[in-house]
Amino acid sequence: MSQPYAIAPDDVARAAETIRGHVLRTPLVPAPRLSQLTGARVLVKHENMQATGAFKERGAVNRLSALAPDERRRGVVAMSAGNHAQAVAYHASRMGIPATIVMPATTPLVKVENTRAHGATVLLQGETLAEAAELAGRLVAERGLVLVHPYDDPAVMAGQGTVALEMLADAPDLDCLVVPIGGGGLMAGIAVAAMVRPDLDLVGVEAALYPSFLNAIDGTSRPVGGPTLAEGIAVKTVGRLTLPIIRDRVREIVLVDEPQIERAVHDYATLQRSLAEGAGAAGLAALMARPDLFAGRTVGLVLCGGNIDARLLASVMVRELEREDCIVSFRMTASDRPGVLGRVAGRLGDLGANILEVSHGRLHLDVPAKSVSIDVTIETRGPAHTAEILDTLNREGLNPRRIGPHGGSITGS
Repeated sequence: MSQPYAIAPDDVARAAETIRGHVLRTPLVPAPRLSQLTGARVLVKHENMQATGAFKERGAVNRLSALAPDERRRGVVAMSAGNHAQAVAYHASRMGIPATIVMPATTPLVKVENTRAHGATVLLQGETLAEAAELAGRLVAERGLVLVHPYDDPAVMAGQGTVALEMLADAPDLDCLVVPIGGGGLMAGIAVAAMVRPDLDLVGVEAALYPSFLNAIDGTSRPVGGPTLAEGIAVKTVGRLTLPIIRDRVREIVLVDEPQIERAVHDYATLQRSLAEGAGAAGLAALMARPDLFAGRTVGLVLCGGNIDARLLASVMVRELEREDCIVSFRMTASDRPGVLGRVAGRLGDLGANILEVSHGRLHLDVPAKSVSIDVTIETRGPAHTAEILDTLNREGLNPRRIGPHGGSITGS
């Protein structure tokens, strides 16, 4: 009987032996605060603890270990938006294999620099992974390099599937695994590894801007593309080898939008005390987007990567505080007299607000000529405290108006 898929459970088991000692056996950690948040019993597989910050090392090691001596001498090429690049570069360097990595020009700088730091030659090409793949293909043809595909390779898929073997060994009572999907290598590998547990539900997660697998499976044509925090799963072309596995074995694919991904990054940082990049946080975003799928169940989340730019993380954290009404901006109009700004600042201090930013101007046309507008951004204890401050200022005649990020009024008083 022919094997129905590109890999079988035995391939994943062999991969586990191959990568032993080369990659970290990451912990599966109970997450009580995430459990309280989502209504499920949540355990998190911390693949962000790998040396390069993501699960991709598993597949990279398994594929590099399979190279023939002549292939090792010629070297390898990989195209990647970041984590696969770092994994191939790091382990190729360890094994003495020359590595060339082609990355989209839009790849976050932290991933580009980390890849170079591991000793690989980095080439930036195009805006998408598909454009990077074209150059990688030319290098294979022209220089005889061996392609290490980020997902559509049996050895890579089998290596990624070892994540599931470890999770099921550590928590045999898991009801469900929730796995982000880009090209599908991780999800396909996990799905094959999980064949030993036919009762185990598998739920995939895609960024709403990149519903490539959902389109392929449902025969739909949802738009694909756009700027996403989850660039690690921003893939337009599904894997030829991964698609049949995911189509047959994954119960459901959940789409998560950008605010949900941002919130999940924030919650991993504040509730689990762990860094997650956008793609890495997609699983948690799915639990919050579709609690009906997971309530009361024991759920394994794969935190598949933690390579997030520090400035981007800071922006995400502040944006979430704004959504929670812990940071709020508003505009007031007052008579243009000496000391007015000090009095406003003092009053806000009396009300327990922490002033983050303040500016005043006389040139707004909606402000009387003898008045001044004061724009203030404050930090509060939460929505109730914010409402109390704005109500008090309104009663005292300052008439605060909430303003948006570009200075536009979003509410009136």
